[in-house]
Amino acid sequence: MELRRLRYFIALAEEKHFGRAATRLQIAQPPLSRAISALEDEVGAQLFDRSRSQIKLTQAGEVFEGHARHLVDRLDSAYRETRAVGQGSAGRLRLAFVGSASYGVLPTLIKSYRSHYPEVELALSAMNNAALHSALVQGEIDLAVARPSLQDDELRSQELSMEPLILAIPDNSPLAAKSALSFRDLADQTLVLYPRRPRPSYADQVLAICAREGFEPRATEMAQDYQTAISLVSVGAGIAVVPKSVSEATRPGVFFRSYKGHNPGTALSLHARIDNRTSHVMNFFDVARKFRRGPKD
Repeated sequence: MELRRLRYFIALAEEKHFGRAATRLQIAQPPLSRAISALEDEVGAQLFDRSRSQIKLTQAGEVFEGHARHLVDRLDSAYRETRAVGQGSAGRLRLAFVGSASYGVLPTLIKSYRSHYPEVELALSAMNNAALHSALVQGEIDLAVARPSLQDDELRSQELSMEPLILAIPDNSPLAAKSALSFRDLADQTLVLYPRRPRPSYADQVLAICAREGFEPRATEMAQDYQTAISLVSVGAGIAVVPKSVSEATRPGVFFRSYKGHNPGTALSLHARIDNRTSHVMNFFDVARKFRRGPKD
């Protein structure tokens, strides 16, 4: 049964006149008459009483009208919902991020995306870089926010932010009382590094700064992610080198301090598989690009 014929039937049932119904449908009257006759042949019943100047529904037509309206409404709804998902304005988007991204630009970026696409369900989860890369490759997530950037030619990437590094120091450490800190002050300290594996990782970037400053850490304490690392700092297990944005949230037992010395900074990057060009993913990248540029003067 053609949807077009159902729409014609509903228009004629409401107008009760072939001429007015044809005008409303923006078609000529003969095609409308043929479509209604074909519909009656298809259902096996006369739907309209044409014996008077103003046509009216037969008893069979009255029964069919309710079903026709229900079918048209359901199909219209299906078209709208399918179109919305296809355009990325509804549906589901899976985004995972490193723990340190919970601070800084990501929360604001997510709010911006939600304001543009409020009907999209955002499924959020935290992972380390290795898990992010694996989940993207396996198609378990759509987007990854990583630190440092994921190196893979099969991934689309965009930098979200670049920020300096700072030190996370236990509040009972002698270094917490110093007015100015140098990175070389860490030479005789225990460094809390993350992630533990796989390597190379952010931990190796911190070790590279140590080498650049001319020392190796006296001892290291390895953690699997940022949240574990900052917990170790809070209980006095050592000092961590962290993105400046994490200092936006106070942490009991932890002082955040800037330092003098080599500071390459750290970038937060957005990634997706190159072959994933769904509207949801492309819309998020578009929002991220506009967010990165900031408001125009």
